[in-house]
Amino acid sequence: MSDNTIPKLFLKNRDIYRDRVALREKDLGIWQRTSWNEYWEHVKNFALGLKVLGLNAGDKISILGDNCREWLYADLAAQGSSAVSVGIYPTNVAAQVKYILENSESSFVVARDQEQVDKVLEVKHQLPLLKNIVVVDMKGLRRYSDPMIVSFSDVESLGKDLDAKHPGLFEDMVRATQPEGVAILVYTSGTTGAPKGAMLTHKNMLSMIAGVSQILNFRDTDSFVSALPLCHIAERMFSLIFPMWAGCTVNFAESVETLQQDLAEISPTAFLSVPRIWEKMHSSVVIRMKESVFFKQWVYKWMFGIGERVADYRLSGKPLPAAWKLLNGIAYWMLFRPLKNHLGLLEARICVSGAAPISPELVRFYIAIGVPIREAYGMTECTGISCLPRTNEPKIGWVGPPIPGIEMKLADDGEIMQRGDSVFVGYYGKPEATSEIMDDGWLRTGDVGEFDEQGNLRITDRKKDVIITAAGKNISPSEIENSLKFSPYIKEAVVIGDRRKYLSCLIQLEYENVAHWAQENRIAYTNYKSLANHPEVQKLIQGEVATSNKNFARVETIKKFTILDKELDQDDEELTATMKVKRSVVERKYKDLIDKMY
Repeated sequence: MSDNTIPKLFLKNRDIYRDRVALREKDLGIWQRTSWNEYWEHVKNFALGLKVLGLNAGDKISILGDNCREWLYADLAAQGSSAVSVGIYPTNVAAQVKYILENSESSFVVARDQEQVDKVLEVKHQLPLLKNIVVVDMKGLRRYSDPMIVSFSDVESLGKDLDAKHPGLFEDMVRATQPEGVAILVYTSGTTGAPKGAMLTHKNMLSMIAGVSQILNFRDTDSFVSALPLCHIAERMFSLIFPMWAGCTVNFAESVETLQQDLAEISPTAFLSVPRIWEKMHSSVVIRMKESVFFKQWVYKWMFGIGERVADYRLSGKPLPAAWKLLNGIAYWMLFRPLKNHLGLLEARICVSGAAPISPELVRFYIAIGVPIREAYGMTECTGISCLPRTNEPKIGWVGPPIPGIEMKLADDGEIMQRGDSVFVGYYGKPEATSEIMDDGWLRTGDVGEFDEQGNLRITDRKKDVIITAAGKNISPSEIENSLKFSPYIKEAVVIGDRRKYLSCLIQLEYENVAHWAQENRIAYTNYKSLANHPEVQKLIQGEVATSNKNFARVETIKKFTILDKELDQDDEELTATMKVKRSVVERKYKDLIDKMY
């Protein structure tokens, strides 16, 4: 592995797999296939085309748009040219796009469509280093006359011409890539300030996957689904790093909204997602069962009870009695198999939740129906995953021990610190920020945790988020919030209580589910706001809060709550692109509502 890079693995995979399918993407309802040979040709032509346009080693290429094959072509073309790829969230507004293009000193930006091009054109006069805007889909751009705009296909044509004159040039460029070279810049979500570009090398990425692969055992027959934004390190792992390591196939979901349908069509063997998606899939099952006839509800309750009992045996490490094994087999054919098929996870043998804490109740639900979900722990600065349970029967609430190659310890205040070859080389252009997070080779994660006797790690919370009540009690808000979000009627929960007499909570409704409940109960409403303010909905959520409170000590229970009359939105900078709440922004924005609860 010492001399390997991601592009070198790509070259190896091209020679091994050739005409096997590497990528699938839906176009007009039909799944289009790209073989490893075709994958290579696209990347090679695009890389050489950029070279013609003036790309040099070390230059930055930003990629702005939704997940698609061209996103990966551009990413690998940059890496294969010893340049650096920079992902930008497609939901970013023009000012945010400008910040990343400027901060990363990007020479090129690859834009998916007219919407993204318009953002760049709005700020291009403030970006003197930008040479070209490369556009994947030229629809709607016929009348655009800006000389910086060039189509993705035209760049590939330039590359084809250069390849014809200098065959083997790109292969030589790939072989010249170095493990210590920075391959990608991944911008943090910026929950506490302006995003910072984490510099990740080929060595970082390959060290991480070398450790993870010893646990998850990837196969070249595995099929992944790409749904989260590719500029996030979690999706980059499952759509690029892991497939390059093992030769897997990547399928592009049409969107997060169509993910359930896409999963059912693809039936992947490996699936990574954030807790919000796992919660949404769970709530769809719960609501569907509530709408079923009495007999189906009875069957579900009985069979799910069997699954829970079997899960208890497995999670405790006890042998499964023959009678329960037989009952679980019956439950599998009557409930769990069709349920997994409905979720699109019938063939899934690797299921990972990451990017934020997940509710223990949610993990138990999936294990009970036979979906082998594991909660991973990591961060952008350590190239994704740092801890992962070793089996499909994890210790619920714990994220497993560190992966091979990672060493961890706890600071005096309980902060988790780690070091290893997967730890990043620093923030681009921000040496002060780098020195703040690094301590003599150790990465300060900003998370507080504890280890058990087997070396499993439990994340208590973000160090800055731990609540200290007026009575001096330390409380982890994330555990309470995850318990609340296990309800199919609660989409987001923000627990408040720092330096206050008791805990309160801001709650966002799961609009679709609550709206359906309102219709079933003949409750009139016109929009989200009217629903949130309805007395019967207040009673519904009061019941859900009371149910959650049973799981906690008295000091940790929610005494008052307020239902937000609008949904939290990324456009309002209340959520990150991976749907994590920006706690400080929400607390500041809704200060008046919070004060009223006290």
